[in-house]
Amino acid sequence: MPTRQNWFDGWRLFALLSFTLLALSIWIAGMREFEVDGVRMVIRFTARTSLLFFCLAFSAAALALIWPNTGTRWLRRNRRYLGVTFAASHAIHLFAIACFAVMDPVGYAASTTIASYIFGGIGYAFIIAMTATSFDRTAALLGTRAWRMLHLTGGYYLLFQFTVSFGKRIPDMPLYALFLIPLIAVFALRMIAMAPRARSTARAG
Repeated sequence: MPTRQNWFDGWRLFALLSFTLLALSIWIAGMREFEVDGVRMVIRFTARTSLLFFCLAFSAAALALIWPNTGTRWLRRNRRYLGVTFAASHAIHLFAIACFAVMDPVGYAASTTIASYIFGGIGYAFIIAMTATSFDRTAALLGTRAWRMLHLTGGYYLLFQFTVSFGKRIPDMPLYALFLIPLIAVFALRMIAMAPRARSTARAG
């Protein structure tokens, strides 16, 4: 019988989180009888869960370097699985957007622009590429240097895209500024971790 630790590590963690996200998304849509309002609630919900898992995965290495402890070591050990959970969350997000487009074409057209297609498409291309290379075999085929470049470039692009996506809603909904806090924190943590002093301290510890 799996132990608690087994369920909160590795692919079991991914399976548990992904199933929970899917179940919650279905429940949220079902609260509005799977009508357009329910689908739009799922879009908002998965945008926020994607933000959470992205921030956890992209800050894991920096946190473990700056504040090494049991929690940050767990985070770093599972950053791959948190990253793939982010991809699963954004896949549900994309499916909900597609449902919105089919169910309410006029409302969908009013909510999108050419820029959102272009920059959103680039974002999803990065997510697909990063997810596909999150396995040992595909990562080895790509090579260490190319893998690092892909995940670093993709990570910063997604950080930028999240910042723009949430930031542009602030004029109409000021509380959206709160969603920028974790993004700024992730960027700051990565910059601090890149500093020579932080790296030397980590090696000394």
